[in-house]
Amino acid sequence: MSAHPYDHGHTVAGWTGCGIAVAGTALLGAGVCTVSGPLLAAGAAVDVLALLVTWALHLAGWGKPSGPRPREEWSWRVRDSGARAGHAECLGCRWAGRRGGTAEVPAPVTVTAPVTAPVTAPGERAAEADAVGAGG
Repeated sequence: MSAHPYDHGHTVAGWTGCGIAVAGTALLGAGVCTVSGPLLAAGAAVDVLALLVTWALHLAGWGKPSGPRPREEWSWRVRDSGARAGHAECLGCRWAGRRGGTAEVPAPVTVTAPVTAPVTAPGERAAEADAVGAGG
């Protein structure tokens, strides 16, 4: 049970990716301060690694889908039950080839009201506008 009343999205994927990204950003900062190309390259590589690790953990079920989760899945120790099929609106799942089936497909819209405006040819409409403009 969580101590806060909202789903803040604390997940293993989020915390792990954030920790690795902080280390990579620290290397980037050290590379900027020391004007060191190898440190800049290492920091950028660690940040890319953070992205890949977070994505892999998300696909393994240790992340979360977009939007709020059910209360019983708020703990960071609970795996995401819908990760195997993929999340419908998740770019990372789509990149991995998982399409997901949880999104609702809207029903087609049908128009049943009759059209009330008269349909005229383009030449007739222009003639009506000239007649109205000349009479005023």
